[in-house]
Amino acid sequence: MILRDSARLQVEDARFAAEKGFSKHAVPLPLYNSEDAERTLLFLDSVLFREKVQLTEDAFVTFYPSGHILGSAFVVLEVDKKVFLFTSDMGRGNHPLLSAPDDPPHVRVDAIITESTYGDRVHETPIDSFADIINAAIKRGGSILIPAFAVDRTEVILMALHDLIETSAIPNIPIYVDSPMALSALDYYRDAIRNNAPELLPGIAKKWELSDPFDPGNLSEMRTVDESKKLNNLTTSSIIISASGMGTGGRVVHHLANMLPDHKNTVILVGFQAAGSRGRSLEEGKKEIKIHGKWVPVKAIIKKVENFSVHADGDEMIAWLKKANKPQQIFVVHGEPDAQATLTKRLRDELGWNAVAPKRMQVFEVQ
Repeated sequence: MILRDSARLQVEDARFAAEKGFSKHAVPLPLYNSEDAERTLLFLDSVLFREKVQLTEDAFVTFYPSGHILGSAFVVLEVDKKVFLFTSDMGRGNHPLLSAPDDPPHVRVDAIITESTYGDRVHETPIDSFADIINAAIKRGGSILIPAFAVDRTEVILMALHDLIETSAIPNIPIYVDSPMALSALDYYRDAIRNNAPELLPGIAKKWELSDPFDPGNLSEMRTVDESKKLNNLTTSSIIISASGMGTGGRVVHHLANMLPDHKNTVILVGFQAAGSRGRSLEEGKKEIKIHGKWVPVKAIIKKVENFSVHADGDEMIAWLKKANKPQQIFVVHGEPDAQATLTKRLRDELGWNAVAPKRMQVFEVQ
């Protein structure tokens, strides 16, 4: 689903760049298209969680639920009698739908490769602040834009909005999901609930068998481009959830261009914003950002709410890794330099592990 949507966006962005003339290339082309994606999908196979799969004569892989998003896993790879554990994106154990990550298996581990996205911080934003931000925007007569990752983050936000509306913490205003991939992901999550997927929290399927956890009764799913364009002319306070979560592509970019110049509106950042992304520029308080070759003034209120993150923070990573058998080495990757450095130091100081944050082109030997 993600690869197909990414290919579609590549083609759309190239077409739009050619149409508006803001590319540095005379003929902007996508990095890959739908045909490339379909050819790639022929090489993918699905496997069950917790089932060891033989790859070659001396290589085996096992996937364990990581509680990050539907289908996510941490990986134990055995090669030539050496054992590697890849955390991949690690969940937090507080997901409204998914069970907590499995504990690391009690096996000898030669090397661990761990993510460090939030290795230098702890998630602390209370859910009450989310309601306060929304209510303040409504009071100003503005609308709320939430750039959200299409897979899982949209679902988590919709469930939070469902709860806030049900408890009258916020008014029952219109909610629009404007992302083809997010809507596809919603269908997958609904299907998982209907079929009581093994990753779900116990009792979730029973709880929601007669209702939709993602729709408080005022949800509109904007599937076409024309439906998306109609959101430029809203006359009442509304909530728009659109991808991508960092404002780097997709329909949310058009909504940012339309909503940022109005001081009544609010943009709520609900996930990690990588350096160089539009989301990071907004998080850092930039007064204008570049969209489609033009500078757009930032007059809307920008807020960051961290409690929706489905990445484990520094404390949560330490607590999970501590359950693993001590490895010969642990490599700290998938994080910005400060996050990597902080988590690396904590692993050395608190666990006494041989931790290193690899640099580009470094080579390590596992004995």
